[in-house]
Amino acid sequence: MSDLKVLYSIREEHKAREVRARKARRARRRHRIRRVVAVLVLAVVAVFLLSLVRTGATTRHGHTAGLSLSLRLRARQAVDKPKPPLYGTLPDAVQVKPKLKLGLKAGLLFDVRTGKVLWEHDPSRRLPIASLTKMMTALVVVTHSNPHAHVLITKQATDFSGSGVGLLPLGKRVPEISLLYGLLLPSGNDAAVALAQHVAGTQDRFISLMNATARRMGLRCTHYATVSGIVDKDNYSCPENLAVLAHAVLTQPLLHRIVGSPSAILRFPIKGGKLYLYNNNPLLMTGYPGADGVKTGFTTAAGLCLVATARQNGQWLGVVLLHSGNWLTQAETVLNAGFAALKRADSRRADPAQP
Repeated sequence: MSDLKVLYSIREEHKAREVRARKARRARRRHRIRRVVAVLVLAVVAVFLLSLVRTGATTRHGHTAGLSLSLRLRARQAVDKPKPPLYGTLPDAVQVKPKLKLGLKAGLLFDVRTGKVLWEHDPSRRLPIASLTKMMTALVVVTHSNPHAHVLITKQATDFSGSGVGLLPLGKRVPEISLLYGLLLPSGNDAAVALAQHVAGTQDRFISLMNATARRMGLRCTHYATVSGIVDKDNYSCPENLAVLAHAVLTQPLLHRIVGSPSAILRFPIKGGKLYLYNNNPLLMTGYPGADGVKTGFTTAAGLCLVATARQNGQWLGVVLLHSGNWLTQAETVLNAGFAALKRADSRRADPAQP
């Protein structure tokens, strides 16, 4: 019996050791599994955080910085990576021959998306451009500053001549976005000065930025001598270059929204707390179908100047008029001719039997 007890005791002890060993092995497996899971979790978290950094970070201008390299380059192409040649007549472009009354020194009708030219009149002629200058002013501002910043109104900004917002409070800081509306809707020269000083410190340094941007964009017949266009001497461009500049403005979502606004009501640190602005674009004022920009200009030397765009029937056309005899009538005539020609071309493609 004693031997059986010993054997039984040995067997039970052996079983106990096996149970402890199994428990130990299971514990080690659980430990290894937990370590593996922990490593996987950390890896997933790391990948997630990295994706947030890449896709959620914002630039100093408030734009999303997580775009792919190709998309970012494409988004900045209008300013930093222009593709020569400039807008020009292409062999397969639809051509129109609008009948214009009164005078016009230079002009262009172009497809905003592709740059194809449908009509041109001395398109590379250098001429003073008055407040069409402000298209470049606005482009430089949104490229080099944060639209949500506030801008100090200086004495130079309130001592303006020509068109202006006229209500800028001296010594106060106002929203930059409000000044951009003031720059592009009523064509405020005071807003141009305030924005230039905010971005570059002085108007001269800002003008240098404007000319450097024009060079990067390949605008060979363009030169700036003023931030607003009030000075005609050495401040000039040509229809070809202005078409490229209009395209660059329209690719900026904020500027596109502003130039297409017939009016705006903005918070502003003045009596009543609101600033009421109205666009002086003749196509927007008269409700031309599909009008969505861009800028007007006038001085005695430059005459009536207009860069206007409109969308109709899936087409997007722009017209440039320099020293126009009647910018509203001429813009409507040219755009109507362009849309009609494109409609006929579409019909011929759909039914080749049509003449």
